[in-house]
Amino acid sequence: MAAPRWPRLAYSAALYGLAPLIGWRIWREQVPTYSRLQRLGLCLEPLPPPPRIWLHCASVGEVRAARPLIEGLLARFPHYSLLLTTMTATGAQQALALIAEQGATDQPRLAHRLLPLDFPGAAKRFVARVRPALAILFETELWPNLLYACRRQAVPVAVVNGRLSPRAFSRYQRLRPLMESALANVTWLAAKSSQDAERFQALGCAPSTTSVVGSLKFEQPLPTKALKESECLLQAWDGRPVWVAGSTREGEEALLLSAHRQLLKHFPEALLVLVPRHPQRFDDVAQLCERDGWEVSRRSQQQPVTPSTQVYLGDTLGELSALYGAGSVAYVGGSLVPLGGHNVLEPAALGKPVLCGPSLENFSDVAEPLLAAKALTVVDSPEALAGTLAEHIACPQRARQAGEAGQAVIEAHRGALSRTLDGLGRYL
Repeated sequence: MAAPRWPRLAYSAALYGLAPLIGWRIWREQVPTYSRLQRLGLCLEPLPPPPRIWLHCASVGEVRAARPLIEGLLARFPHYSLLLTTMTATGAQQALALIAEQGATDQPRLAHRLLPLDFPGAAKRFVARVRPALAILFETELWPNLLYACRRQAVPVAVVNGRLSPRAFSRYQRLRPLMESALANVTWLAAKSSQDAERFQALGCAPSTTSVVGSLKFEQPLPTKALKESECLLQAWDGRPVWVAGSTREGEEALLLSAHRQLLKHFPEALLVLVPRHPQRFDDVAQLCERDGWEVSRRSQQQPVTPSTQVYLGDTLGELSALYGAGSVAYVGGSLVPLGGHNVLEPAALGKPVLCGPSLENFSDVAEPLLAAKALTVVDSPEALAGTLAEHIACPQRARQAGEAGQAVIEAHRGALSRTLDGLGRYL
């Protein structure tokens, strides 16, 4: 039975009502080399040659997580090109960097465009112009009008690495008629875990279209280019105790600086590498550090780390792996504040002991095996964070064992990529 139309029509009416606000936001966040008309499904040319696969990722983190899938699609289906879309300007930058790193034979098969806004006309124009053989949406990127346009134009839709945190599930439950209408247009949903699959089904996804394949985040390859930069940083920092706080969020930096101040009482040479999640906050975080009297060097300004530097601000894009690799211990942000946390696997894959706060809802499925292996430690306060950091710095062997345990967990959980590609192959 077809899903009712009214939820999608009501949703579209609300979008039109918010159009002035949405237009203002688009005008502010824009990649200079892209036409703003792409947000309306226009000015998409040139496109990679047909037949095409279309893969959509929300932003930076999703593009990074999707890299094994992108490279797997190019290798598994050599007769197809791939159009990658993102919603944000920072995601666009990450996508372009990924394309630039591909080989000469694959680069012409891979292109990036900005996703159109989910207005009915823009969605219809986009799908009609791209004419994908398969649409792939990463994680929770469920746009009702784009999904409907795919169905109307007979384009199969796969949701891969599908996840719904308890918090997101609670929000979507309040919009269940709309979610049921959107999920009715999904051909195959590849969930990260059985819990995620159950949540999608509770929102209206048919069990017959749902599979549990595991998390693609366990498939991340080692970033060889980043590791070379890590080695250079290690030499420049000359053996100082270094901890890296990555993907930090508003309100969290002050807590981390408090922990660092406590750590300096025991290890005066310790260096904090602080990497905020969003680039629009780089200057705010720099001002916070300077206002509190910290000796700060900024990576974006190529300021060197001197013996007096206490905080190194990683205010650049696409370098988090290199910075993680140069630290002794990694802290993953968005977790000492109630925001659900970020990717704890990225530093674990580099063999680093990983710390985080108690808010882990977004990555609970990958955090659990790391916690069980003692590769991940949860701290609930700046004091607890400082104490755990001091223990790792004082006992390098303990830190090394935690890092090796994390790498072993990742290796044991591989396989989601192969299962995902096998599933997608049924529609190509």
